[in-house]
Amino acid sequence: MAGSSVLIEWLRQVPLFSACSARELRAIAGVVKEVDHPRGTVIATEGDPGVGLFVIVDGEAEVTIGGKRMAILRRGDFFGEIALLDGGPRSATVTARTDIRLLGLTEWVFRGLLQEHPSIAVKTLESMAGRLRDATQAATA
Repeated sequence: MAGSSVLIEWLRQVPLFSACSARELRAIAGVVKEVDHPRGTVIATEGDPGVGLFVIVDGEAEVTIGGKRMAILRRGDFFGEIALLDGGPRSATVTARTDIRLLGLTEWVFRGLLQEHPSIAVKTLESMAGRLRDATQAATA
C-alpha cells in the first residue's frame, strides 16, 4: 500500500475531494483500499449496482456505454463517484485495458466517514452539484 502522504495527494486530485482539508483527506486515506485487477477484468458493469469510487493509480481502463467506447481512463482518473453518493446502478462499463491498480472507497465506508466528518459531506455535495451544473450546461449548449 502506498504511504499516507501519497494517498492524500492521489485523493486531492479527485474533484470530489479537492476542497477537503489535509485532515479530511487523511481521514479518507485511512479508509481507502488498494485493489489490483489483471488486464481484461470488467471492474464495473453498466446497470449493475455500484459499490463506490475508484481512483486509477497505475494502468488504463476503457469506459463504454451501450457497448460504445466513451473514454480511456489513465493514472489519476477516477470513476464511480455517483455510486459513492447514492449506491445506484453503474452508468457505464469499465474494463481494465492493462493490469490496473486502483484505490477503492465503498459507499458504506464513505457513509460512515461522513457521519464522523460532516464537513466532508458538504464539500463532496458542493463538488457534485458543480459537476452536475457543468454537465447540464454542456448538454444544453
